Amino acid sequence: MSKRKLNRRQAWRIEKIQKERSERASKRDAKADQQLLDDSLGPEEFGLVVAHYGKRVEVESIGAEADQGSAEGEVVSCHFRANLGSLVTGDKVVWRRGKDAGVIVAVQPRHSQLQRPDPYGDLKTIAANIDRIIIVAAPYPEPHANLIDRYLVATEALELTPLVLFNKSDRIDDSNREKMAWLEARYTDLDYDCLCVSTETGENIDQLTRYLANYTSVFVGQSGVGKSSLINSLLPGYDIRVGGLSEATQKGTHTTTTAHLYHFPSGGHLIDSPGIREFGLWHMEPEDVLHGFREFREFLGHCKFRDCKHQQEPGCALHAAVADGQITRSRFDSCEMILASLEHPHG
Repeated sequence: MSKRKLNRRQAWRIEKIQKERSERASKRDAKADQQLLDDSLGPEEFGLVVAHYGKRVEVESIGAEADQGSAEGEVVSCHFRANLGSLVTGDKVVWRRGKDAGVIVAVQPRHSQLQRPDPYGDLKTIAANIDRIIIVAAPYPEPHANLIDRYLVATEALELTPLVLFNKSDRIDDSNREKMAWLEARYTDLDYDCLCVSTETGENIDQLTRYLANYTSVFVGQSGVGKSSLINSLLPGYDIRVGGLSEATQKGTHTTTTAHLYHFPSGGHLIDSPGIREFGLWHMEPEDVLHGFREFREFLGHCKFRDCKHQQEPGCALHAAVADGQITRSRFDSCEMILASLEHPHG
């Protein structure tokens, strides 16, 4: 699809915005440079970004050594240079303590990052150095297997460990019991970890706490599935704002506006990121999506034709696997829906 040509006024406005952004970045860099020249700055320390508010980053000190430090737990507001890139919650940094604020001098390499499309279609990183993705679903709002599959495909691409978490188990009744059981069996049969929990009854909350210990995790899922309620149960005292479901639509409302990193009492961290109503995969290649369906992998590359699109071509190994019952029809259809969304990302 060709790009829409901008008129002169639109081009001028974009140039003006870019110039203003560049000027703001230069001022921020000048302020950071001035601080770096200040002899009163302390020695270099390791830190962890626990929140990001525009030009200001909250860094938790973990001392002068990566594995020790008496200042552990202290949170300091820090400036950073634009050439360090876009810092996000979960980044590990090197910083120096100043009189009024700290200065970040380096960013350590990320081993993973969670991204989503911004309103302009560009990928934006929203959290870094994640180990586990907790995919939360619930009886209400109605869970959709295709949405869970989208999260799983993204998780597989990141090579992270997913957990399919069925929340609000106390709200399972005769109207939804069959579907919830089908969903759990669908992913258990694929060797994904699944867990049913309830913050109301306490079902399996202790098991979830043990699962999250010693890792950095992020909860993803539709708004209204109870992510904030889960965090309040796992982290009493933080009082994360909870949004209820709309009585008319049974859909949730977004309650989180910026990513925060919290510590579990038993070890490990949780990054509470802005609610994601739909997980965008349009930036992925079709081959990556196919590989993200783990049961497809043994059949990929065995079709009669090398350029097989897995549609109506003769000798398609995936279609044969569906016919033999080695791949379920529902998962194959779900994959086709995702592949179609890559071609038409905006509907």
